[in-house]
Amino acid sequence: MRRAAFAVAAAAMAVSLAACGSAKESKDNNDSSSSSSSAKKGDDIKIGLLLPENQTARYEKFDRPQIEKKVAELTNNKGKVVYANAKQDASLQNQQVETMITNKVDVLIVDAVDSKAIRNSIQKAKDAGIKVVAYDRLAEGPIDAYTSFDNVTVGKTQGEALLKALGSKAKSGKIVMMNGSATDPNAAQFKQGAHAVLDGKVNIGKEYDTKEWKPENANSNMEGAISALGKKNIIGVYSANDGMAGGIITALKAAGLSDIPVTGQDAELAGVQRIVTGEQYMSVYKSYPQEASVAAEMAVDLAQGKSLDSVAKDKVDSATTKGIPSVIVPVVALTKDNIKDTVIKDGIYTVNDICTGQYKAACDKIGLK
Repeated sequence: MRRAAFAVAAAAMAVSLAACGSAKESKDNNDSSSSSSSAKKGDDIKIGLLLPENQTARYEKFDRPQIEKKVAELTNNKGKVVYANAKQDASLQNQQVETMITNKVDVLIVDAVDSKAIRNSIQKAKDAGIKVVAYDRLAEGPIDAYTSFDNVTVGKTQGEALLKALGSKAKSGKIVMMNGSATDPNAAQFKQGAHAVLDGKVNIGKEYDTKEWKPENANSNMEGAISALGKKNIIGVYSANDGMAGGIITALKAAGLSDIPVTGQDAELAGVQRIVTGEQYMSVYKSYPQEASVAAEMAVDLAQGKSLDSVAKDKVDSATTKGIPSVIVPVVALTKDNIKDTVIKDGIYTVNDICTGQYKAACDKIGLK
């Protein structure tokens, strides 16, 4: 992807994030006292990459490989990426930041498990002269750059899709809302966007913040919702991502419920396959290769002491830091009608990846060959 494409994406999608926070600003993002010797470096740089968990397929399949590939490309194969995964443990991630500081990385790319819990560690990195790129989630603390998707728009996209699936039956029963983890700032924004679309147009019977985004927790919550509401009264489910959608659909099947539209996010392979069969109505496709490439480009520029002006055309505010240079990548509602034009066209999956034995007939039915 070219830088120009990133700039267009950022300009199109950054509005809703521009007012993320107005709390007291922390140290100036550009405080000259935090400058490091990395400004004098060329291609021989060291970038720390901290990802939050390994249950969601995207991190190991898309994010990490693309960041490593892009850093190598931008540094003539001289730049090094030091990787660690927090496995959904905020305390472990804080320890990993300490290790990165000890290893004297030039820049940290951090996808925070808990945006608040990471704040002090981010400050320690900054004090050690290490620049920090917030990746996918807007962590608190003195962040130097940020890239993600417009999370409110993600929620709106999911809500609009669910309304479309329900059609004239939108108020004929109750929906269940299965939001993400309360520790993830993105989850709150997904929820905000979904409510902006759904409130007043559907009857919300039960709503949950799902601990750690885990499918098994979503499954338990869904079982509770079915018991509380009665299975005949449930007409749709807002699920914030594909992993939870899998747990939800398992609970629906166990209760003998079918043809219940369920939303998702991340375009995981299992989610796409459920969309092919009709078990899941939609997902939100987010171009992780594009997001990862932007993060890598930001990190390399910061490590080499370059300005971010050419890649980051917009700014966002966190709860602690104002005016963070940012790139916001657009999203697409993924349904069975546009699988070819999204995940297949972009090389995320091939038809053979999706249309394995048990899914071949369903693929043939929708012309996915």
